[in-house]
Amino acid sequence: MSYRRRLTVLAILDSFIVLSAIYAGYLTLHPYLAIFKLETLMLTSVTLLVSHHLFSFIYKLYNKVWEYASIGELVTIVKAVTFSIMTTAVVQQIVIHDIYFRALMLAWMLHVLLIGGSRFSWRIYRDRYIKPKTAEKRALIIGAGAAGTMLVRQLMNKRDTGIKPVAFIDDDRKKYKLQILGLPVVGNSSHIAKTVETLRIDKIIIAIPSLNKNEMKRIFEECAKTTASTKIMPMIEDVMLGRVSVNQFRDVEVEDLLGREPVELDIDSISEFLTGKTVLVTGAGGSIGSEICRQIGKFNPSKLVLLGHGENSIYQIDMELRSKYKSEFEIIPVIADIQDRYRMFEVMEQHKPDVVYHAAAHKHVPLMEYNPKEAVKNNIFGTKNVAEAADAFGVKNFVLVSSDKAVNPTNIMGATKRVAEMVIQQLDKESSTSFVAVRFGNVLGSRGSVIPLFKKQIQAGGPVTVTHPDMTRYFMTIPEASRLVIQAGALARGGEIFVLDMGEPVKIVDLAKNLITLSGYSIDEIGINFSGIRPGEKMYEELLNENEVHSKQVFPKIRIGKAALVDGPILYEFIASLHDKDSETLKKQLVEIANTKVGLREVMKEAASF
Repeated sequence: MSYRRRLTVLAILDSFIVLSAIYAGYLTLHPYLAIFKLETLMLTSVTLLVSHHLFSFIYKLYNKVWEYASIGELVTIVKAVTFSIMTTAVVQQIVIHDIYFRALMLAWMLHVLLIGGSRFSWRIYRDRYIKPKTAEKRALIIGAGAAGTMLVRQLMNKRDTGIKPVAFIDDDRKKYKLQILGLPVVGNSSHIAKTVETLRIDKIIIAIPSLNKNEMKRIFEECAKTTASTKIMPMIEDVMLGRVSVNQFRDVEVEDLLGREPVELDIDSISEFLTGKTVLVTGAGGSIGSEICRQIGKFNPSKLVLLGHGENSIYQIDMELRSKYKSEFEIIPVIADIQDRYRMFEVMEQHKPDVVYHAAAHKHVPLMEYNPKEAVKNNIFGTKNVAEAADAFGVKNFVLVSSDKAVNPTNIMGATKRVAEMVIQQLDKESSTSFVAVRFGNVLGSRGSVIPLFKKQIQAGGPVTVTHPDMTRYFMTIPEASRLVIQAGALARGGEIFVLDMGEPVKIVDLAKNLITLSGYSIDEIGINFSGIRPGEKMYEELLNENEVHSKQVFPKIRIGKAALVDGPILYEFIASLHDKDSETLKKQLVEIANTKVGLREVMKEAASF
């Protein structure tokens, strides 16, 4: 129906209601008060009719979408009717020097009842008989708070979503057996499995924005006992800002079940550190490097240099940032290999960055066990090239992305990362540049991590391969890791190794079980095979050696440690000697030299004598 036609229909309907209300009021009272005078009735009718339409336009009563009518619309009707009655009373007093209060009060009540009823009855009729019926999934809403109520109201208004809310689950005992928007609160989270079976639930929707990770894991474990699919309602902030609709649900991700809260760093405090500065990120096309670039973009640097070896990955992050930030700051993609020392010096000289985030590295543990020379060339020589180029051209801050595998390493990847830390710590003593390292555990979803592998195995029908039932790792999300790296740069004084408080380590087998369940399968359907510990792997990871632990926290949930320093000449002599060593000697000496449980100085001297 067009706007003009709709307006005409509503105006005619309201005119009929207004006249009916005033006549009904006068006729009802006439036998008792003898007030039926034609002049008075005509004056009242005309005044009420004109004033009603006037206030209806003022309060936009004809512009309301009544299929979504609620208390707000009812209040608007009451206001329009009240002011029109008051106007009529004033006109009566001026013209006939009397006000017929009882008749006007009765007209007011009939007016509100009939106009409100006409609007809301249309909504009820439309919902029941006009809206197209679709195959609806019966949904159980977890959380009977503000978010759950908003969700149910939206689902009831938009029947084309194909989702029909049936009941609430809430752990607040005060709400048990009550009804909210016509839906019963049938129990707490321990009743999920029983409720799904009893009410024939197809879909479970978690609508508790304040839910922490432990509670999420507990609730999901209850949901996993059922055959219903489990979804999560989007964040309220995203709904309010219009980024997503309230009924745009997402799947439960493994990040939701880690049992630890994501670390929200105070990234506003680092705006002074990055705004208006030239920033260079190595490995900018990688999982961590690209997310660092996204985070940096929020602080409006003057120039962001994306350095990487992979043409396609640099192209992708370059296009993404250009699309998002338009021409807010200069974005320069640089294809270069950190092993090319001359090229690193050339890039530093050309762009003269204020801050360098060094995220380029070989990180795959088993692959590096088979290719130790490549690990040395990239992780040690490459880091040395970039760091010394930064020193030569006056970079203010240099942040090395390191790994928990650098602590007491048993593998070539961890050992090369530890030596890289030694290089930047030594340079920090010699340079005006502030050099720091950041250690964190495994990053969920990064290339080469366990999550994508598990997902592929599940999609292929299984089994999922886990190395050992007791294998544990620390985990964090890519945005968390990237924010930590940026925060560390702002906190740097020089020589530190920053470590995120990553909570409790997670068993890999538990991670595999959660992923299988999240994918809609039972563990028996997919299966889990234990393949044995791979070359270079440790059963448990550490974030700081006992000699490195400092009780001081420089930032909430960020610890700081200072690893044992070594003599520069011995370190550089040892690194130079790595060019001529075979793979087996490289492995032996690197692991030994990087293992800080042994006397570092003595090991360095011994290694340098080879």
